[in-house]
Amino acid sequence: MSTDSATVRGRSLPALTLLASLVCALLLGVTGCAGSDEGRPTVVVTTNILGDITRNIVGDEAEVTVLMQANADPHSFGVSAPQAASIEQADLVVYNGLGLEENVLRHVEAAEAAGVPTLAVGDAVDPITYTSGETAGEPDPHFWTDPERVHKAVGLIADRVAEHVKGVDRAAVEKNASDYGTKITKLTAWMRQQFDEIPAAKRQLVTNHHVFGYLSQRFGFRIVGAVIPSGTTLASPSASDLKSLTTAIEKAGVKAIFADSSQPDRLAQVLKRESDIEVGVVPLFSESLTEKGKGAATYLEMMRANTTSIATGLGTE
Repeated sequence: MSTDSATVRGRSLPALTLLASLVCALLLGVTGCAGSDEGRPTVVVTTNILGDITRNIVGDEAEVTVLMQANADPHSFGVSAPQAASIEQADLVVYNGLGLEENVLRHVEAAEAAGVPTLAVGDAVDPITYTSGETAGEPDPHFWTDPERVHKAVGLIADRVAEHVKGVDRAAVEKNASDYGTKITKLTAWMRQQFDEIPAAKRQLVTNHHVFGYLSQRFGFRIVGAVIPSGTTLASPSASDLKSLTTAIEKAGVKAIFADSSQPDRLAQVLKRESDIEVGVVPLFSESLTEKGKGAATYLEMMRANTTSIATGLGTE
């Protein structure tokens, strides 16, 4: 009897151990077994432009979750319930600020009130204000059109990640930021070289809405006007707005209107028909990245594509 019991006990222990291991393996992906590693730290980013920049800084040190899909409009995109929950559970939330993410800011503010560290990048890179239109005097959130401000943003994001995201290798984050900052510096120099080929008299921009104020300030362009006299695509122009802009275009002799590639250019086409001069409509990637292979999958690719389009659209002597 004792031998049989010993045999049973000898067989049951490995069996129970195997069973426990199987149960642990099954539950590991859901809740984790005692002694397993906790999930990786998470950085949540609102816009896809900032998302790409942040991923270059964070590298493999943490998960970077980007809320805004490719080709979306930052002024109007929303988030799902799971995405809203991810904001509240993040180790750090990076967002543009200055009123850009109009449908997401309340979720960011709620997370911040609950103690989640956040970084409003636009507020920290010496923002400018709109100088005309219905948003004159209000802060302009489109700082990414100035690569030098993006270079400053890289350092700010790196510092905040190292400070608030537990478990990251600070040295690795700093190296990533330094390497990416070097690429931004080279981008700035290349853009200046391309724009310097445009005669000063031709450095005049008309866009579908006010989005290139920072680029204009950095590289010496003049903003003639915008089809939508606002800093958001959610606004609409009046008949008098279109008439005033048509007059300004004819007076300045502008040869191109630059419209965001993610938005229909119907208004720009209407303005083109209303003017008495030949005006081309040139698409730019102004507020959103694209899918891979569609022309602007990264911030660097977007800026190079836009620079080439502006230089070509305005022409040289």
